[in-house]
Amino acid sequence: MIDLTSFESYADMCENFKWEIPDEYNIAARILQGRENDRNSIAIIHHCEADEPTRVSFAELAMQTRQVAHYLRSRGVRKGTRVGISVPQSPEAAAIHLAIYSIGAIAVPMSLIYGEDTYRHIVSDSGSSVVFAGTNATKFIREMRPLLPDLRTLVVMSSDDHPSESGHPNEEYFHDVVSSGADPEVIEVAYEPTLAEDPAMLLYTSGTTGPPKGALHGHRILEGYMLTFLLFFDIEIDDQTVFWTPSDWAWVGGLLDILLPGLALGRPVVASAERFSAVHAFGLVRRHRITHTFLAPTALKMMAQVDDPALTANLDLRVIASGGEAVAADLHQWAGQTLGATINEFYGLTEVNHLAGSCARLWQSKPGSMGLPYPGREVEVVASNGDPAAAGEVGQIVVRPGDPTQMLRYWNNTEATVARYENGWMVTGDLAYRDEQGYIYFQGRDDDIITSAGYRIGPAEIEELLIEHPAVADAAVIAKPDAVRGSVVKAVVQLAENADGDDGLVEELQQLVRTRLGAYKYPRSVEFVDELPKTVTGKLNRRQLTLREHELS
Repeated sequence: MIDLTSFESYADMCENFKWEIPDEYNIAARILQGRENDRNSIAIIHHCEADEPTRVSFAELAMQTRQVAHYLRSRGVRKGTRVGISVPQSPEAAAIHLAIYSIGAIAVPMSLIYGEDTYRHIVSDSGSSVVFAGTNATKFIREMRPLLPDLRTLVVMSSDDHPSESGHPNEEYFHDVVSSGADPEVIEVAYEPTLAEDPAMLLYTSGTTGPPKGALHGHRILEGYMLTFLLFFDIEIDDQTVFWTPSDWAWVGGLLDILLPGLALGRPVVASAERFSAVHAFGLVRRHRITHTFLAPTALKMMAQVDDPALTANLDLRVIASGGEAVAADLHQWAGQTLGATINEFYGLTEVNHLAGSCARLWQSKPGSMGLPYPGREVEVVASNGDPAAAGEVGQIVVRPGDPTQMLRYWNNTEATVARYENGWMVTGDLAYRDEQGYIYFQGRDDDIITSAGYRIGPAEIEELLIEHPAVADAAVIAKPDAVRGSVVKAVVQLAENADGDDGLVEELQQLVRTRLGAYKYPRSVEFVDELPKTVTGKLNRRQLTLREHELS
Protein backbone atom coordinates (compact mmCIF):
# COMPACT_ATOMS: atom_id res chain seq x y z
CA MET A 1 0.00 0.00 0.00
CA ILE A 2 1.30 3.46 -0.91
CA ASP A 3 1.88 5.50 2.26
CA LEU A 4 1.67 9.25 1.67
CA THR A 5 1.23 10.37 5.27
CA SER A 6 4.97 10.80 5.84
CA PHE A 7 5.37 13.52 3.22
CA GLU A 8 5.18 17.08 4.51
CA SER A 9 4.90 19.02 1.26
CA TYR A 10 4.71 18.82 -2.51
CA ALA A 11 8.47 19.40 -2.81
CA ASP A 12 9.21 16.67 -0.25
CA MET A 13 7.05 14.19 -2.15
CA CYS A 14 8.53 15.02 -5.57
CA GLU A 15 12.05 14.59 -4.19
CA ASN A 16 11.52 11.39 -2.24
CA PHE A 17 8.67 9.44 -3.83
CA LYS A 18 9.72 6.23 -5.62
CA TRP A 19 7.54 3.77 -7.50
CA GLU A 20 7.60 0.30 -5.96
CA ILE A 21 5.62 -1.93 -8.31
CA PRO A 22 6.41 -5.65 -8.02
CA ASP A 23 7.30 -7.61 -11.15
CA GLU A 24 4.28 -9.88 -10.57
CA TYR A 25 1.02 -8.00 -10.22
CA ASN A 26 -2.63 -8.89 -10.83
CA ILE A 27 -5.40 -6.31 -10.48
CA ALA A 28 -7.94 -8.78 -9.09
CA ALA A 29 -5.48 -10.17 -6.57
CA ARG A 30 -4.54 -6.63 -5.52
CA ILE A 31 -8.22 -5.96 -4.72
CA LEU A 32 -9.53 -9.28 -3.42
CA GLN A 33 -6.61 -11.21 -1.96
CA GLY A 34 -7.05 -11.36 1.81
CA ARG A 35 -10.66 -10.19 1.52
CA GLU A 36 -12.21 -13.34 0.02
CA ASN A 37 -13.82 -14.28 3.35
CA ASP A 38 -14.60 -10.77 4.60
CA ARG A 39 -18.36 -10.67 5.07
CA ASN A 40 -18.34 -7.55 7.21
CA SER A 41 -16.77 -5.05 4.82
CA ILE A 42 -19.03 -3.73 2.05
CA ALA A 43 -17.59 -3.59 -1.46
CA ILE A 44 -20.57 -2.42 -3.56
CA ILE A 45 -23.70 -0.54 -2.53
CA HIS A 46 -26.14 -1.08 -5.40
CA HIS A 47 -28.57 1.84 -5.44
CA CYS A 48 -32.17 1.28 -6.43
CA GLU A 49 -34.49 4.29 -6.56
CA ALA A 50 -37.57 2.49 -5.27
CA ASP A 51 -36.15 -0.26 -3.06
CA GLU A 52 -33.57 -0.63 -0.35
CA PRO A 53 -30.02 -0.77 -1.73
CA THR A 54 -28.25 -4.09 -2.08
CA ARG A 55 -25.06 -4.23 -0.03
CA VAL A 56 -22.50 -6.67 -1.39
CA SER A 57 -19.64 -7.67 0.88
CA PHE A 58 -16.12 -8.34 -0.33
CA ALA A 59 -16.72 -12.04 0.33
CA GLU A 60 -19.81 -11.98 -1.90
CA LEU A 61 -17.99 -10.01 -4.60
CA ALA A 62 -15.11 -12.51 -4.49
CA MET A 63 -17.56 -15.39 -4.75
CA GLN A 64 -19.25 -13.98 -7.83
CA THR A 65 -15.85 -13.17 -9.31
CA ARG A 66 -14.89 -16.85 -8.94
CA GLN A 67 -18.16 -17.91 -10.59
CA VAL A 68 -17.62 -15.65 -13.59
CA ALA A 69 -13.96 -16.68 -13.87
CA HIS A 70 -14.99 -20.35 -13.79
CA TYR A 71 -17.53 -19.68 -16.54
CA LEU A 72 -15.03 -17.81 -18.72
CA ARG A 73 -12.51 -20.63 -18.44
CA SER A 74 -15.23 -23.08 -19.48
CA ARG A 75 -15.71 -20.99 -22.64
CA GLY A 76 -12.06 -21.15 -23.57
CA VAL A 77 -11.05 -17.73 -22.27
CA ARG A 78 -7.38 -17.77 -21.36
CA LYS A 79 -4.55 -15.39 -20.68
CA GLY A 80 -4.63 -12.66 -23.33
CA THR A 81 -8.18 -13.41 -24.56
CA ARG A 82 -10.23 -10.25 -25.04
CA VAL A 83 -13.60 -10.02 -23.28
CA GLY A 84 -16.02 -7.16 -23.97
CA ILE A 85 -18.11 -5.50 -21.24
CA SER A 86 -21.01 -3.11 -21.78
CA VAL A 87 -22.85 -3.39 -18.49
CA PRO A 88 -24.45 -0.77 -16.20
CA GLN A 89 -22.88 0.05 -12.84
CA SER A 90 -23.69 -2.97 -10.65
CA PRO A 91 -22.09 -5.67 -8.49
CA GLU A 92 -22.20 -7.91 -11.56
CA ALA A 93 -20.17 -5.42 -13.60
CA ALA A 94 -17.53 -5.27 -10.86
CA ALA A 95 -17.36 -9.07 -10.66
CA ILE A 96 -17.02 -9.40 -14.45
CA HIS A 97 -14.09 -6.98 -14.48
CA LEU A 98 -12.34 -8.72 -11.61
CA ALA A 99 -12.94 -12.17 -13.10
CA ILE A 100 -11.33 -11.13 -16.38
CA TYR A 101 -8.25 -9.74 -14.62
CA SER A 102 -8.04 -12.75 -12.29
CA ILE A 103 -7.51 -15.19 -15.18
CA GLY A 104 -5.16 -12.91 -17.10
CA ALA A 105 -7.63 -12.11 -19.87
CA ILE A 106 -8.06 -8.57 -21.25
CA ALA A 107 -11.12 -6.48 -20.40
CA VAL A 108 -12.58 -4.37 -23.23
CA PRO A 109 -14.97 -1.88 -21.60
CA MET A 110 -17.63 -0.36 -23.88
CA SER A 111 -19.92 2.50 -22.93
CA LEU A 112 -23.65 2.02 -22.54
CA ILE A 113 -24.22 4.98 -24.88
CA TYR A 114 -22.27 3.67 -27.86
CA GLY A 115 -24.03 3.31 -31.17
CA GLU A 116 -24.08 0.42 -33.63
CA ASP A 117 -20.94 1.34 -35.58
CA THR A 118 -18.87 1.93 -32.46
CA TYR A 119 -19.84 -1.41 -30.93
CA ARG A 120 -19.06 -3.19 -34.19
CA HIS A 121 -15.68 -1.52 -34.54
CA ILE A 122 -14.54 -2.20 -30.96
CA VAL A 123 -15.76 -5.82 -30.78
CA SER A 124 -14.24 -6.52 -34.20
CA ASP A 125 -10.98 -4.62 -33.75
CA SER A 126 -10.32 -6.13 -30.32
CA GLY A 127 -11.24 -9.64 -31.47
CA SER A 128 -13.37 -10.13 -28.35
CA SER A 129 -14.51 -13.75 -28.08
CA VAL A 130 -17.05 -13.15 -25.28
CA VAL A 131 -19.12 -10.02 -24.66
CA PHE A 132 -21.20 -9.26 -21.56
CA ALA A 133 -23.97 -6.97 -22.76
CA GLY A 134 -26.62 -4.75 -21.27
CA THR A 135 -29.78 -4.02 -23.23
CA ASN A 136 -28.33 -1.43 -25.61
CA ALA A 137 -25.30 -3.53 -26.54
CA THR A 138 -27.41 -6.70 -26.81
CA LYS A 139 -29.68 -5.09 -29.39
CA PHE A 140 -26.85 -3.90 -31.60
CA ILE A 141 -24.61 -6.95 -31.28
CA ARG A 142 -27.44 -9.33 -32.11
CA GLU A 143 -28.00 -7.39 -35.33
CA MET A 144 -24.33 -7.48 -36.33
CA ARG A 145 -23.32 -11.02 -35.31
CA PRO A 146 -22.52 -12.08 -38.92
CA LEU A 147 -19.93 -9.26 -39.03
CA LEU A 148 -18.16 -10.44 -35.85
CA PRO A 149 -16.45 -13.76 -36.64
CA ASP A 150 -14.31 -13.75 -33.46
CA LEU A 151 -17.32 -13.38 -31.15
CA ARG A 152 -18.20 -16.85 -29.87
CA THR A 153 -20.52 -16.04 -26.97
CA LEU A 154 -22.84 -13.16 -26.09
CA VAL A 155 -23.82 -13.07 -22.42
CA VAL A 156 -26.91 -10.90 -21.88
CA MET A 157 -27.47 -9.24 -18.53
CA SER A 158 -31.17 -8.35 -18.61
CA SER A 159 -33.98 -10.89 -18.27
CA ASP A 160 -35.89 -8.79 -20.83
CA ASP A 161 -33.26 -9.85 -23.40
CA HIS A 162 -33.22 -13.52 -22.37
CA PRO A 163 -31.64 -15.66 -25.13
CA SER A 164 -34.69 -17.92 -25.20
CA GLU A 165 -36.39 -15.05 -27.04
CA SER A 166 -33.70 -14.67 -29.71
CA GLY A 167 -33.14 -18.31 -30.59
CA HIS A 168 -29.43 -17.73 -31.13
CA PRO A 169 -27.39 -20.79 -30.06
CA ASN A 170 -24.38 -18.77 -28.89
CA GLU A 171 -26.15 -16.57 -26.35
CA GLU A 172 -26.45 -17.14 -22.63
CA TYR A 173 -28.18 -15.34 -19.77
CA PHE A 174 -25.77 -14.07 -17.10
CA HIS A 175 -27.70 -15.24 -14.06
CA ASP A 176 -28.14 -18.70 -15.62
CA VAL A 177 -24.44 -19.17 -16.31
CA VAL A 178 -23.22 -18.06 -12.89
CA SER A 179 -25.80 -20.13 -11.03
CA SER A 180 -25.54 -23.31 -13.07
CA GLY A 181 -21.78 -23.81 -12.78
CA ALA A 182 -19.72 -25.30 -10.00
CA ASP A 183 -20.56 -24.41 -6.41
CA PRO A 184 -18.80 -21.07 -5.80
CA GLU A 185 -17.88 -22.22 -2.31
CA VAL A 186 -15.68 -24.97 -3.74
CA ILE A 187 -14.28 -23.15 -6.76
CA GLU A 188 -10.59 -22.73 -6.05
CA VAL A 189 -9.46 -19.21 -5.24
CA ALA A 190 -6.77 -18.71 -7.86
CA TYR A 191 -5.25 -15.74 -9.62
CA GLU A 192 -3.42 -16.29 -12.86
CA PRO A 193 0.23 -15.31 -12.35
CA THR A 194 0.59 -12.10 -14.33
CA LEU A 195 3.40 -9.61 -14.62
CA ALA A 196 2.81 -5.93 -13.99
CA GLU A 197 3.52 -5.43 -17.71
CA ASP A 198 1.02 -8.08 -18.88
CA PRO A 199 -2.06 -6.67 -20.68
CA ALA A 200 -5.15 -6.20 -18.50
CA MET A 201 -7.49 -3.79 -20.27
CA LEU A 202 -8.06 -2.31 -23.72
CA LEU A 203 -9.56 1.19 -23.51
CA TYR A 204 -10.82 2.77 -26.72
CA THR A 205 -10.37 6.48 -27.25
CA SER A 206 -11.36 8.83 -30.07
CA GLY A 207 -8.82 10.15 -32.55
CA THR A 208 -8.83 12.85 -35.17
CA THR A 209 -8.72 10.33 -38.02
CA GLY A 210 -10.76 7.17 -38.35
CA PRO A 211 -12.57 5.16 -35.67
CA PRO A 212 -11.53 4.90 -32.00
CA LYS A 213 -8.10 3.47 -31.18
CA GLY A 214 -7.57 0.87 -28.46
CA ALA A 215 -5.05 1.84 -25.76
CA LEU A 216 -3.69 -1.38 -24.25
CA HIS A 217 -2.78 -1.14 -20.55
CA GLY A 218 -0.98 -3.51 -18.22
CA HIS A 219 -1.93 -4.67 -14.71
CA ARG A 220 0.49 -2.05 -13.36
CA ILE A 221 -2.05 0.68 -14.24
CA LEU A 222 -3.94 0.20 -10.97
CA GLU A 223 -0.87 0.89 -8.85
CA GLY A 224 -0.14 3.94 -10.97
CA TYR A 225 -3.62 5.25 -10.22
CA MET A 226 -3.42 4.50 -6.49
CA LEU A 227 -0.89 7.31 -5.91
CA THR A 228 -2.85 10.04 -7.66
CA PHE A 229 -6.21 8.69 -6.43
CA LEU A 230 -5.04 9.25 -2.87
CA LEU A 231 -3.69 12.69 -3.73
CA PHE A 232 -6.76 14.10 -5.48
CA PHE A 233 -8.85 12.76 -2.60
CA ASP A 234 -6.57 14.56 -0.09
CA ILE A 235 -5.27 11.30 1.44
CA GLU A 236 -8.46 11.28 3.55
CA ILE A 237 -9.53 7.65 3.47
CA ASP A 238 -11.03 6.25 6.69
CA ASP A 239 -13.76 3.94 7.97
CA GLN A 240 -16.48 6.40 6.88
CA THR A 241 -15.29 6.78 3.30
CA VAL A 242 -17.81 5.94 0.57
CA PHE A 243 -17.02 6.46 -3.14
CA TRP A 244 -19.31 7.24 -6.09
CA THR A 245 -19.23 8.65 -9.60
CA PRO A 246 -21.96 8.99 -12.23
CA SER A 247 -19.31 8.23 -14.85
CA ASP A 248 -19.87 4.98 -16.76
CA TRP A 249 -17.49 2.26 -15.54
CA ALA A 250 -16.48 1.83 -19.18
CA TRP A 251 -14.69 5.17 -19.01
CA VAL A 252 -11.46 5.90 -17.18
CA GLY A 253 -13.42 8.34 -14.99
CA GLY A 254 -15.59 5.50 -13.65
CA LEU A 255 -13.39 2.42 -13.81
CA LEU A 256 -10.02 3.81 -12.77
CA ASP A 257 -10.85 7.08 -11.04
CA ILE A 258 -13.31 5.40 -8.65
CA LEU A 259 -14.20 1.69 -8.91
CA LEU A 260 -10.90 -0.19 -8.90
CA PRO A 261 -8.90 2.09 -6.56
CA GLY A 262 -11.88 2.42 -4.20
CA LEU A 263 -12.17 -1.37 -3.92
CA ALA A 264 -8.39 -1.71 -3.58
CA LEU A 265 -8.61 0.51 -0.49
CA GLY A 266 -11.31 -1.77 0.92
CA ARG A 267 -14.01 0.89 0.89
CA PRO A 268 -17.57 0.76 -0.53
CA VAL A 269 -18.33 2.01 -4.03
CA VAL A 270 -21.90 3.07 -4.81
CA ALA A 271 -23.27 1.68 -8.09
CA SER A 272 -26.23 3.33 -9.77
CA ALA A 273 -27.60 2.83 -13.26
CA GLU A 274 -29.86 5.88 -12.99
CA ARG A 275 -29.46 8.61 -15.60
CA PHE A 276 -27.59 11.58 -14.15
CA SER A 277 -29.49 14.62 -12.94
CA ALA A 278 -28.44 17.16 -10.35
CA VAL A 279 -31.38 16.40 -8.05
CA HIS A 280 -30.76 12.66 -8.29
CA ALA A 281 -27.06 13.17 -7.56
CA PHE A 282 -27.77 15.11 -4.38
CA GLY A 283 -30.27 12.45 -3.29
CA LEU A 284 -27.72 9.71 -3.89
CA VAL A 285 -24.99 11.53 -1.98
CA ARG A 286 -27.31 12.06 0.98
CA ARG A 287 -28.90 8.60 1.03
CA HIS A 288 -25.62 6.69 0.91
CA ARG A 289 -23.53 9.19 2.89
CA ILE A 290 -21.06 9.51 0.03
CA THR A 291 -17.86 11.26 1.06
CA HIS A 292 -15.67 11.11 -2.07
CA THR A 293 -16.80 11.50 -5.67
CA PHE A 294 -15.49 12.09 -9.17
CA LEU A 295 -17.64 14.61 -11.07
CA ALA A 296 -16.90 16.11 -14.48
CA PRO A 297 -17.11 19.93 -14.60
CA THR A 298 -20.39 19.69 -16.55
CA ALA A 299 -21.98 17.72 -13.69
CA LEU A 300 -20.68 20.27 -11.19
CA LYS A 301 -22.19 23.14 -13.19
CA MET A 302 -25.57 21.39 -13.27
CA MET A 303 -25.48 20.69 -9.53
CA ALA A 304 -24.51 24.28 -8.72
CA GLN A 305 -27.72 25.45 -10.39
CA VAL A 306 -29.86 23.62 -7.80
CA ASP A 307 -31.14 26.21 -5.35
CA ASP A 308 -32.62 24.03 -2.63
CA PRO A 309 -30.99 24.05 0.82
CA ALA A 310 -32.82 20.85 1.69
CA LEU A 311 -30.76 19.06 -0.95
CA THR A 312 -27.38 20.71 -0.46
CA ALA A 313 -27.09 21.16 3.31
CA ASN A 314 -25.51 18.81 5.86
CA LEU A 315 -23.99 16.36 3.39
CA ASP A 316 -21.10 14.04 4.26
CA LEU A 317 -19.26 15.04 1.10
CA ARG A 318 -15.61 15.90 1.74
CA VAL A 319 -13.70 15.86 -1.54
CA ILE A 320 -14.74 16.16 -5.18
CA ALA A 321 -12.24 15.11 -7.84
CA SER A 322 -12.77 16.62 -11.28
CA GLY A 323 -11.09 16.49 -14.66
CA GLY A 324 -11.67 16.91 -18.37
CA GLU A 325 -11.64 20.71 -18.36
CA ALA A 326 -10.87 23.52 -15.93
CA VAL A 327 -13.26 24.12 -13.03
CA ALA A 328 -14.17 27.78 -12.65
CA ALA A 329 -13.36 29.70 -9.46
CA ASP A 330 -17.04 30.21 -8.63
CA LEU A 331 -17.58 26.42 -8.60
CA HIS A 332 -14.70 25.98 -6.16
CA GLN A 333 -16.29 28.63 -3.95
CA TRP A 334 -19.76 27.06 -4.25
CA ALA A 335 -18.45 23.60 -3.32
CA GLY A 336 -16.71 24.94 -0.24
CA GLN A 337 -19.47 27.22 1.00
CA THR A 338 -22.55 25.19 0.04
CA LEU A 339 -21.36 21.59 0.20
CA GLY A 340 -18.47 21.87 2.64
CA ALA A 341 -16.31 20.01 0.12
CA THR A 342 -12.96 20.62 -1.55
CA ILE A 343 -12.55 20.31 -5.32
CA ASN A 344 -9.25 18.84 -6.52
CA GLU A 345 -8.67 18.94 -10.27
CA PHE A 346 -6.45 16.70 -12.35
CA TYR A 347 -5.39 16.26 -15.96
CA GLY A 348 -4.45 13.30 -18.14
CA LEU A 349 -5.28 11.10 -21.12
CA THR A 350 -6.60 7.58 -21.57
CA GLU A 351 -3.14 6.72 -22.92
CA VAL A 352 -1.28 8.12 -19.88
CA ASN A 353 -3.22 9.65 -17.04
CA HIS A 354 -3.06 11.86 -13.95
CA LEU A 355 -0.10 13.88 -15.15
CA ALA A 356 -0.93 17.00 -13.14
CA GLY A 357 -3.41 18.02 -10.50
CA SER A 358 -4.02 19.38 -7.05
CA CYS A 359 -4.09 18.02 -3.51
CA ALA A 360 -5.40 20.65 -1.11
CA ARG A 361 -3.80 18.89 1.83
CA LEU A 362 -0.28 19.30 0.40
CA TRP A 363 -0.36 22.14 -2.11
CA GLN A 364 -2.57 25.04 -3.02
CA SER A 365 -4.83 24.74 -6.04
CA LYS A 366 -5.31 27.59 -8.48
CA PRO A 367 -8.74 27.77 -10.16
CA GLY A 368 -8.28 27.72 -13.91
CA SER A 369 -5.09 25.69 -13.62
CA MET A 370 -4.72 21.93 -14.08
CA GLY A 371 -2.34 21.98 -11.13
CA LEU A 372 1.24 20.87 -10.64
CA PRO A 373 2.84 17.74 -12.13
CA TYR A 374 2.15 14.80 -9.83
CA PRO A 375 5.09 13.12 -8.10
CA GLY A 376 6.37 9.96 -9.73
CA ARG A 377 6.33 11.30 -13.27
CA GLU A 378 8.28 13.87 -15.28
CA VAL A 379 5.93 16.29 -17.02
CA GLU A 380 7.05 19.22 -19.15
CA VAL A 381 5.65 21.89 -21.46
CA VAL A 382 7.89 22.05 -24.52
CA ALA A 383 8.16 24.66 -27.27
CA SER A 384 8.10 23.80 -30.97
CA ASN A 385 11.89 23.27 -30.97
CA GLY A 386 11.58 20.62 -28.25
CA ASP A 387 13.08 22.74 -25.48
CA PRO A 388 11.20 23.49 -22.25
CA ALA A 389 8.89 26.45 -22.79
CA ALA A 390 9.48 29.59 -20.78
CA ALA A 391 6.93 30.63 -18.16
CA GLY A 392 3.89 31.98 -19.96
CA GLU A 393 4.91 30.48 -23.31
CA VAL A 394 2.41 28.06 -24.86
CA GLY A 395 3.79 24.64 -25.78
CA GLN A 396 2.80 20.98 -25.83
CA ILE A 397 2.41 18.90 -22.67
CA VAL A 398 4.74 15.88 -22.72
CA VAL A 399 5.69 13.17 -20.22
CA ARG A 400 8.71 10.88 -19.94
CA PRO A 401 7.95 7.23 -20.74
CA GLY A 402 7.85 4.89 -17.76
CA ASP A 403 4.77 6.12 -15.92
CA PRO A 404 2.76 3.07 -14.74
CA THR A 405 -0.43 4.62 -16.11
CA GLN A 406 1.16 4.73 -19.58
CA MET A 407 -0.34 2.42 -22.18
CA LEU A 408 1.69 -0.49 -23.48
CA ARG A 409 0.74 0.40 -27.07
CA TYR A 410 -2.20 1.04 -29.35
CA TRP A 411 -3.93 -2.19 -30.33
CA ASN A 412 -3.16 -3.23 -33.91
CA ASN A 413 -1.84 0.24 -34.71
CA THR A 414 1.95 0.47 -34.71
CA GLU A 415 1.93 3.72 -36.69
CA ALA A 416 -0.22 5.52 -34.10
CA THR A 417 1.91 4.13 -31.27
CA VAL A 418 5.13 5.41 -32.83
CA ALA A 419 3.53 8.83 -33.42
CA ARG A 420 2.94 9.20 -29.67
CA TYR A 421 6.68 9.49 -29.01
CA GLU A 422 9.01 12.34 -29.96
CA ASN A 423 12.50 13.24 -28.76
CA GLY A 424 12.36 10.94 -25.75
CA TRP A 425 8.90 12.16 -24.64
CA MET A 426 5.39 10.77 -24.88
CA VAL A 427 3.37 13.58 -26.42
CA THR A 428 -0.19 14.42 -25.41
CA GLY A 429 -1.33 16.72 -28.23
CA ASP A 430 -2.52 19.20 -25.59
CA LEU A 431 -1.30 22.79 -25.51
CA ALA A 432 -0.64 24.65 -22.27
CA TYR A 433 1.64 27.10 -20.50
CA ARG A 434 3.23 27.11 -17.05
CA ASP A 435 3.33 30.03 -14.66
CA GLU A 436 6.33 31.01 -12.55
CA GLN A 437 5.33 28.51 -9.83
CA GLY A 438 5.05 25.61 -12.31
CA TYR A 439 1.24 25.42 -12.44
CA ILE A 440 -0.05 24.25 -15.85
CA TYR A 441 -2.85 26.04 -17.70
CA PHE A 442 -4.63 24.22 -20.54
CA GLN A 443 -4.86 26.20 -23.80
CA GLY A 444 -6.40 23.74 -26.26
CA ARG A 445 -5.49 20.92 -28.62
CA ASP A 446 -2.95 20.92 -31.40
CA ASP A 447 -5.37 18.76 -33.38
CA ASP A 448 -9.15 18.75 -33.86
CA ILE A 449 -10.28 16.67 -30.87
CA ILE A 450 -13.48 18.05 -29.31
CA THR A 451 -13.84 18.02 -25.52
CA SER A 452 -17.50 18.03 -24.50
CA ALA A 453 -18.75 17.37 -20.96
CA GLY A 454 -15.52 15.47 -20.28
CA TYR A 455 -15.76 13.30 -23.42
CA ARG A 456 -13.00 13.56 -26.03
CA ILE A 457 -14.60 13.22 -29.46
CA GLY A 458 -12.85 12.78 -32.79
CA PRO A 459 -14.45 14.58 -35.76
CA ALA A 460 -13.47 12.23 -38.58
CA GLU A 461 -15.81 9.32 -37.87
CA ILE A 462 -18.77 11.71 -37.47
CA GLU A 463 -17.93 13.42 -40.77
CA GLU A 464 -17.63 10.09 -42.56
CA LEU A 465 -21.02 9.01 -41.27
CA LEU A 466 -22.75 12.30 -42.19
CA ILE A 467 -21.44 12.05 -45.74
CA GLU A 468 -23.25 8.71 -46.08
CA HIS A 469 -26.54 10.64 -46.02
CA PRO A 470 -27.72 11.34 -49.59
CA ALA A 471 -28.47 15.00 -48.78
CA VAL A 472 -24.87 15.67 -47.68
CA ALA A 473 -22.10 16.44 -50.15
CA ASP A 474 -19.44 17.14 -47.52
CA ALA A 475 -19.24 17.82 -43.79
CA ALA A 476 -16.87 19.26 -41.20
CA VAL A 477 -17.24 18.66 -37.48
CA ILE A 478 -15.90 21.20 -34.99
CA ALA A 479 -16.29 22.33 -31.38
CA LYS A 480 -18.87 25.00 -30.59
CA PRO A 481 -18.35 26.82 -27.25
CA ASP A 482 -21.01 25.98 -24.66
CA ALA A 483 -21.50 27.44 -21.18
CA VAL A 484 -22.40 24.11 -19.53
CA ARG A 485 -20.51 21.44 -21.48
CA GLY A 486 -17.46 23.51 -22.37
CA SER A 487 -18.01 22.63 -26.02
CA VAL A 488 -20.62 20.79 -28.03
CA VAL A 489 -20.29 19.04 -31.37
CA LYS A 490 -21.22 21.19 -34.35
CA ALA A 491 -21.59 19.89 -37.91
CA VAL A 492 -21.05 22.28 -40.80
CA VAL A 493 -22.71 20.61 -43.77
CA GLN A 494 -22.37 21.24 -47.49
CA LEU A 495 -25.62 20.08 -49.06
CA ALA A 496 -25.86 17.82 -52.05
CA GLU A 497 -27.42 19.29 -55.18
CA ASN A 498 -31.18 19.92 -54.80
CA ALA A 499 -31.15 18.99 -51.08
CA ASP A 500 -33.04 21.15 -48.58
CA GLY A 501 -31.34 22.12 -45.33
CA ASP A 502 -34.43 22.21 -43.15
CA ASP A 503 -35.24 21.17 -39.57
CA GLY A 504 -36.23 17.72 -40.78
CA LEU A 505 -32.76 17.11 -42.21
CA VAL A 506 -31.14 18.39 -39.00
CA GLU A 507 -33.08 15.82 -36.98
CA GLU A 508 -32.22 13.04 -39.46
CA LEU A 509 -28.50 13.80 -39.23
CA GLN A 510 -28.58 14.03 -35.45
CA GLN A 511 -30.44 10.73 -35.15
CA LEU A 512 -28.03 9.07 -37.58
CA VAL A 513 -25.08 9.89 -35.33
CA ARG A 514 -26.96 9.00 -32.12
CA THR A 515 -27.83 5.56 -33.45
CA ARG A 516 -24.64 4.63 -35.24
CA LEU A 517 -21.91 6.21 -33.08
CA GLY A 518 -23.41 7.18 -29.74
CA ALA A 519 -25.57 9.81 -28.05
CA TYR A 520 -22.62 11.83 -26.74
CA LYS A 521 -21.25 12.33 -30.27
CA TYR A 522 -24.30 13.72 -32.05
CA PRO A 523 -24.10 17.31 -33.38
CA ARG A 524 -26.18 19.54 -31.14
CA SER A 525 -25.73 22.28 -33.73
CA VAL A 526 -25.96 21.89 -37.53
CA GLU A 527 -25.16 24.64 -40.01
CA PHE A 528 -25.68 24.38 -43.77
CA VAL A 529 -23.21 26.13 -46.08
CA ASP A 530 -22.69 26.40 -49.83
CA GLU A 531 -19.06 25.33 -49.63
CA LEU A 532 -16.59 24.17 -46.98
CA PRO A 533 -13.16 25.79 -46.64
CA LYS A 534 -10.21 23.63 -47.70
CA THR A 535 -6.46 23.78 -47.17
CA VAL A 536 -4.05 24.23 -50.08
CA THR A 537 -3.77 20.43 -50.24
CA GLY A 538 -7.55 20.05 -50.54
CA LYS A 539 -8.23 18.86 -46.99
CA LEU A 540 -10.99 20.18 -44.77
CA ASN A 541 -9.88 23.34 -42.98
CA ARG A 542 -11.52 22.72 -39.61
CA ARG A 543 -9.28 25.31 -37.95
CA GLN A 544 -10.72 28.11 -40.08
CA LEU A 545 -14.25 27.04 -39.17
CA THR A 546 -13.31 26.80 -35.50
CA LEU A 547 -11.82 30.30 -35.46
CA ARG A 548 -14.97 31.65 -37.10
CA GLU A 549 -17.12 29.84 -34.53
CA HIS A 550 -15.23 31.44 -31.64
CA GLU A 551 -15.64 34.86 -33.24
CA LEU A 552 -19.41 34.31 -33.48
CA SER A 553 -19.78 33.02 -29.91
